[in-house]
Amino acid sequence: MGMSAEDEHAASPRDEEWPEAEKAEKLARGAALKWASGVFYCPEKLEGLGQYRSRETQRNSSIQSRLKSTVQSYLEGVSTGLEQLRSAAQEVQSVCQELGAARWSLLDSTEHCQGLQQMRALMVEHVQLASVVQVLPQLSSVQEVFSHTLQLLHRQHLLEAHVELTMMEHLRDDILSQLHFRGLSSAQATVLSYFGGLQELNESLAKQLWDIVGSSLRLVREDPVLFVTAVRIIEREEKIDDTLLLEATFLPPGRPKGWRQKFYHVLQESITGARFCTAHMDTEGPGLARHLAALKKDIVSELHVVKDLMVQCVPAHYNILRVCTATYHQALTTHLQDILREDLDKQALFLLLEWALHVYQSPEMMAHPDLLPEVDVSALGPLMSPELVDQTERKYVVKVKASVLEWMQRTLEVEFKEWFREEEPETDHQGFFQSALPVIVMQMLKENIQVASLITDSLQQKVYNMALEELEAFLGRLREALVQCGKQHQQDRAKPKHYISYLLATLNNNLALSNSVSSLHPDAACRGVPTSLQAALDRTQKKASQLLLEELLLDLQPLCLQLPSHKWLSGSQLISSMCEVLDKYAKDFSHVRKPVCMQLLLESELLVTRQYLQALMQKKMVCKSEEERGQLCHRLLQDATQLQELFCGLGLSQSQQSLEVLFALRELLSLKDPALLSLEVLGFITKYPDVSDEHISTLLDLRGDVSKEVRHMVLEMMAQNPQVLPESYQPIFSTILVPAPELPFCLHKAKCA
Repeated sequence: MGMSAEDEHAASPRDEEWPEAEKAEKLARGAALKWASGVFYCPEKLEGLGQYRSRETQRNSSIQSRLKSTVQSYLEGVSTGLEQLRSAAQEVQSVCQELGAARWSLLDSTEHCQGLQQMRALMVEHVQLASVVQVLPQLSSVQEVFSHTLQLLHRQHLLEAHVELTMMEHLRDDILSQLHFRGLSSAQATVLSYFGGLQELNESLAKQLWDIVGSSLRLVREDPVLFVTAVRIIEREEKIDDTLLLEATFLPPGRPKGWRQKFYHVLQESITGARFCTAHMDTEGPGLARHLAALKKDIVSELHVVKDLMVQCVPAHYNILRVCTATYHQALTTHLQDILREDLDKQALFLLLEWALHVYQSPEMMAHPDLLPEVDVSALGPLMSPELVDQTERKYVVKVKASVLEWMQRTLEVEFKEWFREEEPETDHQGFFQSALPVIVMQMLKENIQVASLITDSLQQKVYNMALEELEAFLGRLREALVQCGKQHQQDRAKPKHYISYLLATLNNNLALSNSVSSLHPDAACRGVPTSLQAALDRTQKKASQLLLEELLLDLQPLCLQLPSHKWLSGSQLISSMCEVLDKYAKDFSHVRKPVCMQLLLESELLVTRQYLQALMQKKMVCKSEEERGQLCHRLLQDATQLQELFCGLGLSQSQQSLEVLFALRELLSLKDPALLSLEVLGFITKYPDVSDEHISTLLDLRGDVSKEVRHMVLEMMAQNPQVLPESYQPIFSTILVPAPELPFCLHKAKCA
């Protein structure tokens, strides 16, 4: 029942080659072992072992016989296949031998083939000539038809001429088509030579058609039949083109003609003719205005013709009104761009902007009641692009700026000449000095801003910004003119004769400009004076006020030079003279409007105070006795009181005046005990923190009774108590200069080097 080691070793290669066989063998062995174990466990079954052996022997014999028959049938099939392969190889060898023989036969018959090719060419030529001979009866009448068609064209019988022309083209195309499908291309040239006149007829007909289309706007009013005839011919040709293109088998010469597209092209050229040429056009304001007015009139009139007449003469699918509208729109767009390339003045630029942005789409032109609703240019876009509008607006602002600058400069020159007149400036109903300068300037700026508002808000804003810039620059030139006038007045105070009056008029003018600037703003809710312009107005007011105060100073200086002196101590004539000068100037200041008038009085009062203190600081006088010091204090009290009353009478309250410093100074000088000066000076510097050591030292010198120890104690106290100027404090002493102390043991001043 088992297998030997040699058997297992011999079966191992087979098992490796056929793993399924190994598996089957294992199963068989397992079944046999199972059966054998069953037999040995049941001794009664050992009796049937012989029968089992005989059955297995018979089954093995049956299997072997079936295997032999199967192998035998396979061997017979292989033998038959080998026999068929041997027969096929013999047949292939025979075919190769026959092909070789045929190849040599073909090489021997080359000369005979060349003769056959010549015969074939002759046969093709014969067929072509035969085809031409067949159509000769039809070709014989072509020239006669050509002559008749040409006569019809000359008499402008266009429809009849087109019928005959179409008939000739059909004849030519039929003949060429037959030759084309027969492959007789050489015969086509012969046929085309008979129809050479067709090109001339086509050109002659086309020329007349395009002349008619070019004059279509006139013809539809005078003779619409001719225009309708031209359109009918164009439509016939368009249908022939469409048919030939759809068939796409044979396309005759000259096709497609594309006459409908040519119709649009000629019509557009007739619209965009000489009227849109800028070569010899007058681009100045009046000439451009006439040109734009003529364009408006012509375009509206021609669109009326298209809408009312031409639309009825062409098929609906032509959309002739829309095509003409778009043509006018595009032509105008290009035309305006060409005009804008020229160097235009401000009037021309304004006309173009107004015409493109307002007139073009107004009821006067493209939105005319008779054109609506068929004509609609809103879908065609703006006549001028936003970029071009912005560029044109900037050009316009540049031109306006140059004009405004010129006018302002001329106005300033006239104003400067008026300052030297022999008469005082004009006054208004309230008696305030004035001139026409602010009215002229503001009117000029307002008019330009208002004119710009007729175009766009953006242009109005641009012109407004330009106006503020130019006004600021003008104020700068006005200040320069004031300085120049002041220099001439310093050289000869008699010229200008009414120098002060014209300075006061300038202050009123400046105030009028300041009050009027806000009205220039386009938006009433956002009106205000820009910071830079307000600063320029303030500088102009300050410059005119400075020149006035310099004039006042020139009149006060001779009187201040007499302070302090023994003559001054003995009477009040000196301060009375000062009051007379101040009163005279105050009367002049009354010709200025109140805000500026009050400012001038404040500055005049401060000037008087500083000049008075400046005179006291010049070390011209030292009190030699207590009595003389008492006279000085009494004089100070009298002068301060008189000056204070004067300015109170002019409208300044005591709290607005700086003359209080004279009363404080009197208290400092009238102190009887010098030992208490430290406390008095401390209160003084607390009230007037801009006073310096030199100022206090000079005042102590004026007393004449202060020892070195007391002086040192006072100055040391000041050093220990430095003062800080409050923001609202009006400086008094900071502009007052103290003479340098003389060197000790100095000889006569003339001998000091």
